[in-house]
Amino acid sequence: MALPTRVNRTQGYDPIESVQRDFENVLGRFFGNRELDQGFAPYCVDVREDADHIYVEAELPGYTKDEVDVTLENQTLTISAEKKMEKKREEKGQMLLNERRYSRFLRSFTLPPTVDEQTVNAKLNDGILIITLNKREETKPRKIQVG
Repeated sequence: MALPTRVNRTQGYDPIESVQRDFENVLGRFFGNRELDQGFAPYCVDVREDADHIYVEAELPGYTKDEVDVTLENQTLTISAEKKMEKKREEKGQMLLNERRYSRFLRSFTLPPTVDEQTVNAKLNDGILIITLNKREETKPRKIQVG
């Protein structure tokens, strides 16, 4: 599935259009652009924060916890998952449709310096990976009483 391309409606060079095209090319590589056939699965990720945490929620349907890796190094959070092709099962009859194959997922995020890299929790439930990153105490907002 190719991402839609945009037509430049102005004459000459349009820097915004150029940035948009570059952005779409990068997204195409990460979200499994079928023309490039790189095998990346097009799953979604949400990132949100509150006063104490940053939460990363990634859709990883069909992956087991043994197929998922989460790493945090130099303020970069990387989520990767890889599903290997199933070994051929000995079944009676001819295969009519075989869509379950090798797939992989890879996303990296640069985290703000407010994240405490020592306290990270990751859980995979029902195809949703939830990563909870605590913020460092010294970076949290605090209320100062006016005297």
